[in-house]
Amino acid sequence: MLTITRALHDQIVAHARKDHPDEACGVVAGPAGTDRPERFIPMLNAAMSPTFYEFDSGDLFKLYREMDDRDEEPVVVYHSHTATQAYPSRTDISYANEPGAHYVLVSTADTDGLGPFQFRSFRIVDGVVTEEDVRLVEAY
Repeated sequence: MLTITRALHDQIVAHARKDHPDEACGVVAGPAGTDRPERFIPMLNAAMSPTFYEFDSGDLFKLYREMDDRDEEPVVVYHSHTATQAYPSRTDISYANEPGAHYVLVSTADTDGLGPFQFRSFRIVDGVVTEEDVRLVEAY
């Protein structure tokens, strides 16, 4: 189960809406070994595409160095789908290389980024996708 604060949830959704019609992407880092998402890190979709996202390799390298320096890890890796449901695509599954992370997808399909949305979380390990419950809390 992904337990996440309402504030972080809302920041992820706001980023998805802001970048619509392109896919948004980012990370929520947390203290290593805690499975507690704390630090929201929106990233630039280097692909600038409504159907694909890609982290800029330089930005990603900097992020991992920064997380290492802060004794953090990527607890949540998120992106949005702008034209399909919030479920990992084959490409998403092939790029999922953080077995301990929660992969969050936000769908802004058919909303122009403003209306209802789907917010779903998955574990993706060795190509196997498992949906998990999301629990919103006010604080940890």
